[in-house]
Amino acid sequence: MNQASNPFRRRLLRGILTAVAAISLGLSAGAQAQTAEITPTTAGFSAHDARVNGVQLHYQISGKGSPVVLLHGYTDTGYMWSPVMPDLAKNHTVIVPDLRGAGASEKPEGGYDKKTMAQDIHALVQSLGYQHATIVGHDIGLMVAYAYAAQYPQETDRLVLMDAFLPGIGNWKDMWLLRDLWHFHFYGETPLALVQGRERIYFEHFWNDFAADRKHSVPEANRRIYAAAYAQPGGMRAGFEYFRNFEKDAQDFQQLGQTKLSMPVLVISGEKSGGTFLIDQVKLVANDVDGKVIPGSGHWLIEEAPEKVIPLLKDFINQGPVR
Repeated sequence: MNQASNPFRRRLLRGILTAVAAISLGLSAGAQAQTAEITPTTAGFSAHDARVNGVQLHYQISGKGSPVVLLHGYTDTGYMWSPVMPDLAKNHTVIVPDLRGAGASEKPEGGYDKKTMAQDIHALVQSLGYQHATIVGHDIGLMVAYAYAAQYPQETDRLVLMDAFLPGIGNWKDMWLLRDLWHFHFYGETPLALVQGRERIYFEHFWNDFAADRKHSVPEANRRIYAAAYAQPGGMRAGFEYFRNFEKDAQDFQQLGQTKLSMPVLVISGEKSGGTFLIDQVKLVANDVDGKVIPGSGHWLIEEAPEKVIPLLKDFINQGPVR
């Protein structure tokens, strides 16, 4: 008798195929659940993944109109922009990626210089069919945003840089070598071993010490999300690579800064954080700079002073491109 026609074998084969399908669906659902936990999707937005510039990026998108790209900083993911995303999506297509190495994006061994990370974002924007965009960045994200605008000035409509500094520009080492900013030099095998399993403890230093008031800083729910995101395999190593590449970034930015940016640039800093430092730096590399220092705020501008920062962002971005 033909073995394939044996009723028992047919039932067994169907059972195996059903089990494999169920396992596959379960793994897929598990991966989706893990992604949702690492970078929750903001209401009204959809989450996607795209392979661009040799790296897999996770991003959220919603709205219609001219594109606005929001780039997060260190200890964050794209989720940090949730308070402003829905409002911006009323007038714009809002694109919110997790940077290379962060959140639900891939964590490759290299490519953490800000020129390359900006090329990631540019490739993502192009893959979505856009040739122009407004770029907004906070912390590490502002370095990527500057590298984007400097490499693609004709494709950058407006630029927003929020509270950190630009390696290689002006007196940048005055910031880079500050004693209180020791974390810029904290990377390598020993630091990785020290923070493994203690990611939340390490990040509390940033969330508490860089806020004007540690009780009015990054919310507890966000802290849990971010700590879990960076605790993924390769997450802390990738984050340390952002800092390891500052000297390379400095070389790149010195060269890029020789051609001043012409698009409108908004710089927002916290009074209790960078003060006017970033504003003064940006004036060295851009012609049309509007600098705002937020009174009483530390580094976490969106969380510490949303009533001041969010209207500034909306008003500046909603002015649209200058052509």
